[in-house]
Amino acid sequence: MSDKIPVLVVCPGRGTYNATELGYIAQHHAARQADYLSSVDQLRDRQHQERVTALDGRTKYAPTLHTRGDNASLLIHAAAYCDFQCIDRERYEIVAITGNSLGWYISLGCGAALDEAEAALLVNTMGTLMQQTLNGAQLVYPLVDSNWLPVPGRREVIEAIMTDIALRAGRSIHVSIELGGMLVVGGDDVSIRELAAALPEVDGRFPLKLRNHAAFHTPLQSEVARTAQSQLRNLRFTRPEVPLIDGHARVWYPWSTDVSALWQYTLGPQLVEPYDFTGAVQTAVKEFAPARIIVLGPGNSLGGAVAQALVDIEWQGMVDRTSFAQRQEREPFVFSMGLAEQRALVTG
Repeated sequence: MSDKIPVLVVCPGRGTYNATELGYIAQHHAARQADYLSSVDQLRDRQHQERVTALDGRTKYAPTLHTRGDNASLLIHAAAYCDFQCIDRERYEIVAITGNSLGWYISLGCGAALDEAEAALLVNTMGTLMQQTLNGAQLVYPLVDSNWLPVPGRREVIEAIMTDIALRAGRSIHVSIELGGMLVVGGDDVSIRELAAALPEVDGRFPLKLRNHAAFHTPLQSEVARTAQSQLRNLRFTRPEVPLIDGHARVWYPWSTDVSALWQYTLGPQLVEPYDFTGAVQTAVKEFAPARIIVLGPGNSLGGAVAQALVDIEWQGMVDRTSFAQRQEREPFVFSMGLAEQRALVTG
């Protein structure tokens, strides 16, 4: 029996590479992952796009540049995949991998369902297609209070407003991502503006419209899905080496995965149907009982959503933000590689 610590790995989505992450790849991976980064840059060269290492190495963070889908997607993927390679395998046993949105594509590479080159090609192609169409928008709104407890009736209010908007001519608005204590809504630009205007302000921050985000995981991405299926028809999937949990909270096991079905999901439902990140995390901890959860960088924006998903099912006595913080202080359960002190515990 292995004496390694069983861990769930969580891969980040869009919006995790921000101004504070500029230089993340150079700081942590320039020497250790030089060959891999070179291959990623060569892919960008072939597509006549700025190199990932150049984007990471710029002297100043530029939101109009770094948040674009055709730049941000592979930038985040490269940082996260390199982080994954740095996990101390002598100490930790990876029992499952999941991710949020873009994180599903990253998990395919980490779990070896796609090799390094194919995973990078998938991420870069999808990021580029999303940026070229940029169809619709996304809005984030909290479902919980400051202690991560559900606000009674709030979800019903959001859904009622969405239903009213959807009845108007030419409107398209849908739940996009279940993100822990947050709900991400995707829709056409007018519908998202109307939803934002109708929702009460929370914490001086929400409702929050996401920069350079299309209406991911909604029917508005049908055109992108059709184009991706054509461009990536020869993408070579294999059975993953580690169980993967997708946006339907379904497990793809190494011994039973149908690679054709995996291709179909990744380039079909994953794009046009709601992404249940909350359910994916909850399924992962219930099915694989990890002793730790490792959230790959860049950044730490996904750590809260992971914790909120655990609190939602009162995992191991974590019933609110306070009890989660107490658990983290006493015996850390969630490690974010974007935080220096936690990264050191993961990489050894």
